[in-house]
This record gives sequence, structure tokens and C-alpha cells, in this order.
Amino acid sequence: MSEMKTPYERIGGEESVRNLVQTFYQIMSDTPQTQLIRAMHPEDIKISEDKLTLFLTGWLGGPPLYTDKYGHPRLRARHLPFSIGDEERDQWLYCMAQALKTMDLDQLFAEQLMSSLVQTADFMKNRSE
Repeated sequence: MSEMKTPYERIGGEESVRNLVQTFYQIMSDTPQTQLIRAMHPEDIKISEDKLTLFLTGWLGGPPLYTDKYGHPRLRARHLPFSIGDEERDQWLYCMAQALKTMDLDQLFAEQLMSSLVQTADFMKNRSE
């Protein structure tokens, strides 16, 4: 029996996570309906790409690169300067869902990832609707 792989290994490791994040931000930048959240990011998206890549690497069970560099993610606290409600959450999830669709992932695994991402995105909301 083979060892259970982490989601990080199942997604394809560092290169796949980096590609996912680059696709995610490309979709965010190119989609008129997601400009609300694009405007929350710096014009040069590279820093955001790097941080999300480091975060997702650890979140998916890979090396704790984000924590090593920046400390505990404290996701909610780090996002408090931004007003995040249903629309912002949904735009972020749309970009991530579209980016995941570009990857050759097992459908059940992709659905499980999206379910976890939805929970995380819901947790980020800091504005009542």
C-alpha cells in the first residue's frame, strides 16, 4: 500500500502551486467582473503572487515557506484593512475555481480543494451584508 500523499504532492508540488497562483492572478486581472478584488492588490501583482504561493504551499501540506518568512499567516488579521463581503469572497473564489480548472486534477480532489477554499474564503469576510 502506498503512503498517503499530501494535497501539495497531489497538486504537483512547487511548480504546480506557482502555476496555479499565476493563473489565478491572470484571471483576476483579465476578468471585468473581478476588478473589485483586483483593485485591492498592488499594481505590480508579483508580491501578492509570491505570498499566495508561499501560503498555499504550507496550506496544502508542503513546506511551511510562508510561516518561515512572515510568521503565522493570521489570515483574518492581515486582511482586515480590506472590506471583504460576499461579493469580494465570490470574486476571489471565481478566480480560484477557474484557475483550478486549468489544472489536470482528479475531479474529486479538485472539489475537495474548492470546498476547503470556500471555507477559508468565508472566514475572511469582515463586512456584514
